[in-house]
Amino acid sequence: MKTYISLWPPQAPELPFPRSLAILGSTGSIGVNALDVVAQHPDLFRVAALAGGRNARRLAEQAAAFRPGVLAVLDEATAAELKRLLPAGYSPEIQVGPAAYEAVASLPGVDLVLSAIVGAAGFLPTLAAAKAGKRIALANKESLVMGGRLIRAACRASGAVVLPVDSEHNALFQALCGHNGDEDLARLILTASGGPFRGRDAAFLASVTPAQALSHPNWTMGAKISVDSATLMNKGLEVIEACHLYGLPVSSVDVLVHPQSIVHSLVEFVDGSQLAHLGVPDMRIPIAHCLCHPRRVGLNMPRLDLASAGSLTFEAPDETLFPCLGLAKAAFAASHSHPVALNAANEVAVELFLQGRIGFPDIPRLIEAALARHAALPEQCGAAELIQADAETRRETLAAAANGTMRPPRTPEE
Repeated sequence: MKTYISLWPPQAPELPFPRSLAILGSTGSIGVNALDVVAQHPDLFRVAALAGGRNARRLAEQAAAFRPGVLAVLDEATAAELKRLLPAGYSPEIQVGPAAYEAVASLPGVDLVLSAIVGAAGFLPTLAAAKAGKRIALANKESLVMGGRLIRAACRASGAVVLPVDSEHNALFQALCGHNGDEDLARLILTASGGPFRGRDAAFLASVTPAQALSHPNWTMGAKISVDSATLMNKGLEVIEACHLYGLPVSSVDVLVHPQSIVHSLVEFVDGSQLAHLGVPDMRIPIAHCLCHPRRVGLNMPRLDLASAGSLTFEAPDETLFPCLGLAKAAFAASHSHPVALNAANEVAVELFLQGRIGFPDIPRLIEAALARHAALPEQCGAAELIQADAETRRETLAAAANGTMRPPRTPEE
């Protein structure tokens, strides 16, 4: 495939074990699951650094268990609390602030960086890891949504390797391995659970509460990604991510609703055959695949029993009731910077919804308004310009929510 060489070079040397690991976002869901994988295979990894935002208590517990030499947090208050919580006789270096995450991502001696920060905050650290030539286990889809072109260029220049942790993209990667790139590929099919509101009508969606949106039927995830799953924005971001990972137009990436979350994605080849990746809905499977690639390791977790799973069903997504998926596709097709506006507006809208300040249908309304305001940036703009566009969109989206200047999403006829 076009970008298979730049992101996963076949000639990339295999990393020896034990691998030196830095985890960005160690206190979140992906980070916690990754450390469980490490704990199950302590001979395969050395935890060199952990970055944990503002959750000092959980980060202190992780640090005490794995003893990394470097920790990172977002502010001085969290750093002070972290120091108080660390066990006696253990004094790691504690770095503070957003720039600390970039430093951790490019630490000398670190073989493997797990990028698991939530949202746009993961972009610059992921870019730093790519520039430093690291092997990147990428769980932060917003990195490619915001700056896929820049990350791909950095990988080509440094020899960095990206392996996708998202269950859907990891499934695609596994299905594609061993095939002849563009000559074999017809299309990619991302599966979606449909979220907690699949089959509901517009009247129900108008009264949805944050608690309902956070109750995902299959996966245990953080608040932001749970709401994204409920709106189908998560799938929209994954479509953009797949286009960057595989160098494909948005027309070559389809979405299929699969409520059981057993088939994690499919690849269709030119002969009409499809390869699917199946497994229980547990993020430790794709995490372990990326951390240990190309080796596979056993995991202490339930196994897939298809007889017990019963029927597996599939249906087309309802883009009329859940317009975020279509908005994401339109943003990617519009310009390389429109996804920046899409992501920024979505992050603001989700936070406003979780705070009870807007309704569930207002999320796509705010996003569409942001896309309509956004003027495409020059094709060769850098990270600073993308970050500025992100900040401007956030300010404008907050203002639009405050003064009610939202417009409803377009109907299919429009």
